[in-house]
Amino acid sequence: MVKENTSKKLASGDALLAVRGITKEFSTVKVLDQIDLDIRAGEVMGLIGENGAGKSTLIKIICGIYQPTAGSVLLNGQEVSIRDYGEAKALGISIVPQEFNLINTLTVYENIFLGNEVLLRSGLLDKGTMRRQAIEQLQQLKMSLNVNRLVGDLSVAEKQMVEISKALMLHARILIMDEPTTTLTGHEVETLFNLMRELKRQGVTIIFVSHKLKEVKAICDRVTVLRDGLLISVDPIEEVKEEDLARKMIGRDFTQVFPAKKIRDKSDLILEVNNLGVKNLIYDASFSLRRGEILGFAGLVGAGRTELFEAIMGLRRVESGTIAIDGKEAKIRHPRDAVDLGMGYISEDRQGKGIVSNFDVTKNITLITLGNYKKHLLIDFKKEEKRAEEFKKTFRIVAASQKAALRFFSGGNQQKVYLARWVETEPKILIFDEPTRGIDVNSKREIYEFIHQLAERGVSCVIISSEMEEVIGLCSRVYVMREGTIAGCLSDEHINEEEIMFHATGIKGREAYG
Repeated sequence: MVKENTSKKLASGDALLAVRGITKEFSTVKVLDQIDLDIRAGEVMGLIGENGAGKSTLIKIICGIYQPTAGSVLLNGQEVSIRDYGEAKALGISIVPQEFNLINTLTVYENIFLGNEVLLRSGLLDKGTMRRQAIEQLQQLKMSLNVNRLVGDLSVAEKQMVEISKALMLHARILIMDEPTTTLTGHEVETLFNLMRELKRQGVTIIFVSHKLKEVKAICDRVTVLRDGLLISVDPIEEVKEEDLARKMIGRDFTQVFPAKKIRDKSDLILEVNNLGVKNLIYDASFSLRRGEILGFAGLVGAGRTELFEAIMGLRRVESGTIAIDGKEAKIRHPRDAVDLGMGYISEDRQGKGIVSNFDVTKNITLITLGNYKKHLLIDFKKEEKRAEEFKKTFRIVAASQKAALRFFSGGNQQKVYLARWVETEPKILIFDEPTRGIDVNSKREIYEFIHQLAERGVSCVIISSEMEEVIGLCSRVYVMREGTIAGCLSDEHINEEEIMFHATGIKGREAYG
């Protein structure tokens, strides 16, 4: 709904969207404080900041999901009252969320028109018109996608295209992209960026929310930094370096991200996997893990890294091969068997398989070890709360209150709680699958410190990561997987992007340097 308010006309005539004095409080916690920001027509504006900086809250205010405590939103210089997301879409503001709002059992064109269906006079769907318009839209955006395919059969990148098309079918002028590259491969990221450039050419304004500073530098025209609910800076992208942005995000000099590597005794093996096979997924995988080692697993998406460790954890059926822990063959048929043997697994799917979003910090941390807090037949809640409080301090978990549900926490704090849960089990081996996906720069550094501290205590850590810098910076050895097989093992000076990619793509294979 547009309010006539000539006193609030913008000074910069090319600003399509503006926020003035936006403040948001939850109870007594101020999460945004007097934010003033102009976003120009046809630009890609980066929006960055640590988890908890206020990015999501600002986006939700622009989309009408939250109402500001104070301040206003302006479109083309006129103040607008956006009471819900429906009104935002009517005004040309749409969001492409991290979690897609698509129906897997419907086709591409049906999803593009979801909630905006074209009807015949009879009241039935005009599928012909919908199909034709969907094809025209995709062609206009230079996207190659069969509109008759079921969305459930699409890749993540293709589903993202459908979400974007769905927003544009509603004549979106402002497109908010929330961490759009989190689960994309390098090639898919470049495809997305080409699409964004085409949208920009057509006059669409894009707000690009990301933790990946290289990508922000690659695609954005300007970048806005939020920290602790405050607007820190708005800079033309060519005037700032990644290091400058990192400093602004965390409020201090960005010191070395990765702790120094330690050399481990090659003979002190804790885990030995020999010729492991999982039907149609893993083929004759063999590797070893040393006590207190940080071991990396790299490879392209779909190489089989997650599936390999799901099998080791008892989440998938092992068809062949052996697993030995401390020199003894282990029979792992269920995740409980793996936990009893001293193994832990931090899934890449934090929301779906990790945290319980409606539980508070305490209940999330003690989920696996609740039996340790039994007193007779009851739970000793004081003991449980005390232990959780210790973990909050150790892992620097920031919470508005002890009883707040985890769904209100930032991604970084959720990941720390998830990590604390597994540390509470006192594991000998801890597997981290994409440990810093979707978290901010400072939380990443803290997670790296925690991993290093665990290794110092003798815990063997496995890092499965799609981020090259993470694998190279953290790990003393790196196994590279390709198409369900282990293509090579790298160590020392051989751990670099070129060697990893050579093995991941098949240029080199089955060579071991460590």
